Amino acid sequence: MSTIGAGLALAAVWGAADSWTPPPPDFPRADISNGVLHATVYLPDVHKGYYRGTRFDWSGVVAALEYKGKHYYGPWYNRLDAKVNDFTYEGAEIVASPCSGVPGPVEEFETNRSALGFDEAKVGGTFIKIGVGVLRKVQAQYDYVNLYEIVDPGKWTVRTHPDSVEFTQDLTDPATGYGYQYHKTVRLLSGKPQMVIEHTLKNTGRRNIQSSVYNHNFLVLDHQPPGPDFKIAFPFQIQSDKPPDSKLAEIRGKEIVYTKVLEGKDVMEVPIRGFGNSPQDNEVRIENSRVGAGMLIHGSRPLSFVNMWSIRSVLAVEPFIEMNIEPGKEFTWNVTYEYYTLQTK
Repeated sequence: MSTIGAGLALAAVWGAADSWTPPPPDFPRADISNGVLHATVYLPDVHKGYYRGTRFDWSGVVAALEYKGKHYYGPWYNRLDAKVNDFTYEGAEIVASPCSGVPGPVEEFETNRSALGFDEAKVGGTFIKIGVGVLRKVQAQYDYVNLYEIVDPGKWTVRTHPDSVEFTQDLTDPATGYGYQYHKTVRLLSGKPQMVIEHTLKNTGRRNIQSSVYNHNFLVLDHQPPGPDFKIAFPFQIQSDKPPDSKLAEIRGKEIVYTKVLEGKDVMEVPIRGFGNSPQDNEVRIENSRVGAGMLIHGSRPLSFVNMWSIRSVLAVEPFIEMNIEPGKEFTWNVTYEYYTLQTK
C-alpha cells in the first residue's frame, strides 16, 4: 500500500516574488523551461513520489510555474496528514489528506461519481483508478478521499526533455477485464507563454472504458486569497441550479465575481451549466487585477460539466469531459494554458 507519512511538512516559501526558485528537491521531479515559462513537474514514483494518493492521476502534477515574475500553483495547504479525510483546519493551518493534498493542474478520472469497476466489484475485489492503478475495494460505498490499497500501480515510463515531460502508464487487470495504455505529455510551447497537456488513452482490455475526466486546476497565484481582485469569465451565459452564497460570490452573466475576500473557513462552490456542445465553450479566463496576472485555460473536447470551488488559499475551476472507449480504440484530448500579465491597480 502506498502512503504518505503523517505530518509531511511543506516549505513555507518556494520562491521570492521577483525570482524563480523551484520547489525543494525532496521528491522526484523535472524542472523544464522554454525560456519564457519555468515549471516544476512532479514524477510518479510508488516509493518516493510526492503524490501517492489514490484520487488523482499521478502524472503531470505541475507543482510550480513562473512567468515574468508571477508565480502560479504551489501548495494550498500547510501540511499533509494521513489521519485527515480530504482537508481540515487546525488553528491557522490548512491540513490536507494524502488523497487531496496536491498542487497545481492535476486530473481525476470518475465513472458515475465512482471509479471504473467499483460498483460491480465485491468487497475485497479490485477496481481501477486511471492514472493510479488497480485498487482494493474495502467498503460498499466509493469514497474518493479514501486512501485505498494499491494492488498494482501498472508500469510507469517517464521521459524528460528540456521543455517537456512524457508519461506512459501501462496497466492490465485480468480480474476485471480492464486494461489501458495512458500517455500524457506536459509541454511548454517554444517561445510562447503557453503550456499544453496532451493525452491519449488507449483501451487495451476487453471491456469498454466509460469515464469522465476533469482537471482540478488548484490555482494559487502569488499567494493571493480568492476575492474581488479575481475575475473568472466563461464564453457562455452561466447557469446554475445551486448559485453560490451571495455573501461570497455572485453569477453576473458570463462571469463569477467574488463579493468578499475568502477567509477563515469560507467555502465558495458552484456547479456551472449553460455551455453548448462545442469545444469553444471549454474555456475559462482567470485574472487578478492586484498582482497583474492572468491565465486562459482551453480544452479540446466539449464540456459535460464544470464545477468551481475555492477556499481562502486556492481557486479551482474544474472542467469535465466524457469518454467511452471501445476495446482497441483510443481517445485523445488536450488542455492549453496561456499565461499573461496585466496592468496592476
